[in-house]
Amino acid sequence: MYQLLKQEGAARRGVFTTVHGTVQTPAFMNVATAAAIKGALSARDLEEIRCQVMLCNTYHLHVRPGDEVVARLGGLHAFTGWKRPILTDSGGFQVFSLAQLRKIKEEGVTFQSHVDGRRIFMGPEESMRIQSHLASTIAMAFDECMPNPSPKDYAQKSVDRTTRWLYRCKREMDRLNSLPETINPHQLLFGINQGSIYDDVRVRHMKEIAALDLDGYAIGGLAVGETAGEMYRIIEAVEPFMPADRPRYLMGVGTPVNIIEGVWRGVDLFDCVMPSRNARHGHLFTWKGIINLNNNKYELDDAPIDEACDCPVCRNHSRAFVRHLLKAGEMLGQRLTVMHNLYFYNRLMERIREALEAGTFGAFREEYAPILGRRI
Repeated sequence: MYQLLKQEGAARRGVFTTVHGTVQTPAFMNVATAAAIKGALSARDLEEIRCQVMLCNTYHLHVRPGDEVVARLGGLHAFTGWKRPILTDSGGFQVFSLAQLRKIKEEGVTFQSHVDGRRIFMGPEESMRIQSHLASTIAMAFDECMPNPSPKDYAQKSVDRTTRWLYRCKREMDRLNSLPETINPHQLLFGINQGSIYDDVRVRHMKEIAALDLDGYAIGGLAVGETAGEMYRIIEAVEPFMPADRPRYLMGVGTPVNIIEGVWRGVDLFDCVMPSRNARHGHLFTWKGIINLNNNKYELDDAPIDEACDCPVCRNHSRAFVRHLLKAGEMLGQRLTVMHNLYFYNRLMERIREALEAGTFGAFREEYAPILGRRI
């Protein structure tokens, strides 16, 4: 479970122990939506770029190839070759953002698959069963992802439903973990705090779900249109009520600056598709700020993407070469840029942990928060 090693203000340096290995926190979880990082990175590549946790998508894997297929092949670890921890989201976000013609009831949600249009029903029990088939290390509770902003009365009703669904998730997870045929009987369950941008709704919900003594707690429903200031305010409101002896996860966040600010406010785990998505379009993170490799000024630039980076890409290739690959539509271009950005994120987390251990994270934040979001 979670062990707090050191604290600087609200910022936490810890170790999270699971059946698939330990995670040094704070940590960034690399998003492998359909059990692979977009950009052609394999499980072996993830080891090379210092990834600790891979995040896979319950909805996408349920639709294709099917969670029962993955189960027959031994679960996600056997299926992908990745041996370290895997987190699966509940499918809730995709049900509410991708699916057409969805209908929410107390039992769950009926919706159309975005792949072939077939009707699918998913509720708390179905989400837990799918995630048990996937045999991830950490399963996320099934919640309602409401639009942001939502009217306060709707937000409260939605949160109440999410709480009722969480009780059902926990009962079903306990049942599944007790079955002899379950691939990973040590699967952990994280609950998700919701409540839009209303501090009092968020705090009340956090108190309710903290009483369930779950394996970890997430803050969901942020980074979906609200300002960064609103996001930071919500984290600060909720954090005092998050159990101190459990990992804390800020879902779908974010930029390097968001991560630094999230750690400063007590968050342990992060995930976001942005570093890999931006990489595929030539937008790359460096220790001096963000560069756009498509710009003409890099056409004859024989320097690495980032001279302060020791990733496999920066050690071996020039900006000019990687830019050429992107312009020529070569798959290698996207592979190299994604590899660099994810390495940067994992190295950022290492440097944050080092600063926390040294008691200098405040100074690190002061130095890098203004730099890392800057476009060069």
